[in-house]
Amino acid sequence: MKEPTLIIMAAGMGSRYGGLKQMDPITDKGEIILDFSLYDAMMAGFKKVVFVIKEEMEEEFRALIDERAGRFLQVDYAFQKLEDLPEGYQVPEGREKPWGTAHAVLSCREKIDGPFAVINADDYYGPGGFQSIYDFLIHNEDGETYSYCMVGFRLENTITENGHVARGVCEIAADGNLTQVTERTKIMRRPEGIAYTEDDGETWNVLPADTTVSMNFWGFTQSMMKEMQARFPAFLDRAMEQDPLKGEFYLPAVADQLIKEGRAAVKVLPTQDKWYGVTYRADKEMVMGALQSMKDKGLYPEKLWK
Repeated sequence: MKEPTLIIMAAGMGSRYGGLKQMDPITDKGEIILDFSLYDAMMAGFKKVVFVIKEEMEEEFRALIDERAGRFLQVDYAFQKLEDLPEGYQVPEGREKPWGTAHAVLSCREKIDGPFAVINADDYYGPGGFQSIYDFLIHNEDGETYSYCMVGFRLENTITENGHVARGVCEIAADGNLTQVTERTKIMRRPEGIAYTEDDGETWNVLPADTTVSMNFWGFTQSMMKEMQARFPAFLDRAMEQDPLKGEFYLPAVADQLIKEGRAAVKVLPTQDKWYGVTYRADKEMVMGALQSMKDKGLYPEKLWK
C-alpha cells in the first residue's frame, strides 16, 4: 500500500469573513489554523501534503509553509486554474468563480499516485479525524466496490455562535456506511435548538445535536481521481446550459453519485473532536482562546514547528 497524501484545498477566499482567512495568525507565535491541521496530520502519520492554491498566492503560501511545516513534511503545490478544462471546453465569458471542490482536487491529479485525504485549509478538525483517516487509508483498498471514507462530526461540535453555517447532513446505514449527504446551507443555534432554514428564515427545522455532519474531510483511493476526471465533462455540459457563471463541480456530489450507483462504499469515521473555524471575524477571538487552551493542557507544543 502506498503512503497516503493529504490534499488541502486553499484556493478559496473567505467572502463572509472579509479577507484571506487562511493566512490570518491565530496564535501569539504567528501560527495559522492550517498549522494545527498540518501538525495533527504529521503526528497521525502523513508525510506528504499537496496544497491547492491560486497561482498568484504561491509566494505568500511558501512564506508561511516552507520554512515551518515544510521542514517536517514533503510539501507540493497545485494550482486551481479556471482554464484547466477537458479538451473541447472553454471558460464561459464572464466566469470568474472556480469550478468547485472536485475540480480543486482534480488539479492535483499529476501529483497523486496512491490514496489521499482531503481537507479545507481554514478548518480546525482535531487530531482524532486525522488518525482515523490515515489508519483507514493505510489498511483499505478497493475491492468489488471502491473503498472510501469520511470523518463525521457531531453537529453540535461544528456550530459558530456568530451566524449561520453550511453543513452536509449525513444519513448512515446500520453498517456505518454513508448513504446520503444533504447540504443545508443555513444552520444556526436558535432558542428551540440547532435548526436549519430553506426559506430565508420563514420556517426553521430542528436537527438533533448529535446529527452526523460532513466537514469536507474525505479519504479516497486513487480511483476517485479517475472518476472525477470521467464525470467532469458531463458536469460541464449541464453547467454550460444551466449556470455557466456559477455552477460548481462538488466533491461530495461525486461521492454521492458513486454511492447511489453501488460503485463505492464510504465508511463514516466518527470523531468527538470539536471543529473550530473563522467563518466570521467575530469567531477569531474564541478560536484563539480554544487553541491556546489546548497548548496550555499539553495537547500541542507551545511552538508547533521548533
